[in-house]
Amino acid sequence: MGQKIIFLDVDGTLVDYENRLPHSALRALEKARKAGHLIYLATGRSKAELYGEISQVTYDGYIGGNGSYIEVADQVVKEETLSYEETKAIVDWLEARQLEFYLEANSGLYGSRNFEKRGQPTMQAYSKSKGKEITTVKEAFPELILGADLYRSDINKISFILDSYQDYLDACLAFPELKLGTWGGVGEEALFGDVARGNINKGNAVSELLAHLGIDGKDSLAFGDAKVDIPMLDVAGVGVAMGNGGPEIQAMADFITKDVNEDGIWHAFEYFDLL
Repeated sequence: MGQKIIFLDVDGTLVDYENRLPHSALRALEKARKAGHLIYLATGRSKAELYGEISQVTYDGYIGGNGSYIEVADQVVKEETLSYEETKAIVDWLEARQLEFYLEANSGLYGSRNFEKRGQPTMQAYSKSKGKEITTVKEAFPELILGADLYRSDINKISFILDSYQDYLDACLAFPELKLGTWGGVGEEALFGDVARGNINKGNAVSELLAHLGIDGKDSLAFGDAKVDIPMLDVAGVGVAMGNGGPEIQAMADFITKDVNEDGIWHAFEYFDLL
């Protein structure tokens, strides 16, 4: 088999919802790279969130912020952040509605004043829906920075806790020029809203990266578990949904592998002769 480029979502794909990396997945990535294939992470996480067992992974590059950031080796190919004015307007709007939030940047995660306390039941609901149990916000976000200045110009994405779905709808009306989404919960029930630049998604980033590297899309595979991953599975030559993935991504995928904790990455890499 010729060289392939592999795009891997992180949460629910490469690691489970407690940030644990299966040993079989690590071995699969190591063997695939030795076989000459390229490994790229493609995640909603900022670079500051690539901690814990994920730091064991050797990869050729990284797509972060759901497509707002692209890095090849140590070269930054793309970085689209919210402007200072946009971030300030969003922060002020969220604070006026008393919605807690965190700002996602490559330099760190910056929590709102009461995010640690208010976020605890929401993170517990999120982890429980995934069959796991996270008891504190710090367990979910060990690198969370509290008390910092929240008016910044280096923010890739802002996630905020929804008190109701109406908060998301009102945010869409308040910031029509930006891209709003929701995530979390059973069947991707809306627990959080998020906001980023309007043209950002993983599919666009994968296309930009392939063009930058001069690689034909037919030589790519993309792995994911959630609706946010669908654009990159659609762009890739082969789209792989995890066994623990939602019904929407499984319905459009070319192949459904096993659950993240049932050696899903290894199973798919073996099936597609990447090892």
